[in-house]
Amino acid sequence: MVPAVHRLLDEPRIARFVVLFGGAAVKGQIGASLARARRGALAADVASIADEVVAALTREARSLLCGVLNGTGILLHTNLGRAPLSAAAIEAIVTAAGGASNLEYDLESGRRGSRHDRLRPALRAATGAQDALVVNNGAAAVLLILDTYARAPDGTVRDVIVARNELVEIGGGFRLPDVLARSGARLIEIGTVNKVRLDDYARALGPRTALLLRVHRSNHRIEGFVAGVTPRELAALGRRAGVAVVEDLGSGALTDLGGYGLPPERTVQDAVAEGFDLVAFSGDKLLGGPQAGIVAGRTAAIARLRANPLLRALRVGTTTLAALGATLALHRDATTRERIPFYAMLGVSNDALRARAAALRERLPALELDVVSHDAYAGGGTLPLIPIPSIALAWRGARGGASAGAERLRAGSPPVIAQVAGEAVLIDLRTITPAHDEILAAALGAAG
Repeated sequence: MVPAVHRLLDEPRIARFVVLFGGAAVKGQIGASLARARRGALAADVASIADEVVAALTREARSLLCGVLNGTGILLHTNLGRAPLSAAAIEAIVTAAGGASNLEYDLESGRRGSRHDRLRPALRAATGAQDALVVNNGAAAVLLILDTYARAPDGTVRDVIVARNELVEIGGGFRLPDVLARSGARLIEIGTVNKVRLDDYARALGPRTALLLRVHRSNHRIEGFVAGVTPRELAALGRRAGVAVVEDLGSGALTDLGGYGLPPERTVQDAVAEGFDLVAFSGDKLLGGPQAGIVAGRTAAIARLRANPLLRALRVGTTTLAALGATLALHRDATTRERIPFYAMLGVSNDALRARAAALRERLPALELDVVSHDAYAGGGTLPLIPIPSIALAWRGARGGASAGAERLRAGSPPVIAQVAGEAVLIDLRTITPAHDEILAAALGAAG
């Protein structure tokens, strides 16, 4: 005879899931396992049924959003949430979302306001642009621009001119040609894969031209026998032709990364100063904030975007605006910028990382741990192929091999995401904060 439902609900290891999923969901899983026991597909004792129920609920719990330790060395890991937020950004979210806010309320007039005004002063100060607005991600920023400029009121299809070597695909299958097609624009490819000249753009101009679009190459680069058009040349051509010039900058750098030992990355301020009408970039890459798409540019150009009804479908809420505003405030000088986790990770020295790794190795003598040099990367489609010297723990004696050891780390609470290289599990400490070393040690001990 199979046990009663209440007998299984009283099991402490099952009861803890009621808080997470609710009683009805837990009872449903118990019912499914009891049905299997009645059919003879599962032993009918309490322990066997409870084991199956716990395993099923644990799998479901792990499919929910949860925190992990990023030991990959990829600072902006797209699969792991990209930029971790600063303490100031998290505090701003709690303050704004914990009660009412002036999201769409003008405190001076006492009347309805616009959420698109909340970060206008901060974005103007940070980018040097005349105006700016925020949407829900970088792809949405590009879509809004294309929809606004390339969809004529009479339904006429308008042209967007793009260099052939900038027709990128980034993570998640996002392809620029597909976004152009969805917006109703006609793509005009110019130049070749390795060489694009200013007269290629000039010859493509016509009465139906809506935009000259420059696109960040994201996670690839072209070297060798190459030629391109400088941003200033492209912006000047657009002014002469009376055609808007737009840049999808992608990464959203607001500071020169040379101070962190990295190659220069074109900044938003560069693009604005060089005369682009609109510059689109992400909030959760080199800016170090929440997922968002930002468009900065000329007042008239931003006004056209604000007037597009599509903007309502792409708008952001209180928490995004709060976190982004706090992150922008930290960019005001080099000292406060270090409070943004991405820049803190960039700035930590290898000596500090090596000392942490040695301390963890000494703490876990039963594990076969080595301290090794490792290449970290910025990630998020930024600075492709540019390694960042780092330090990792190499766990070489994992029971069942490296893959099995990495799997046990992922199964922990919290999960630890590491790399497998040959017979070693590599855990890069650049992407794990010192505050989490205790948790990492416990996870390694449990997985060993």
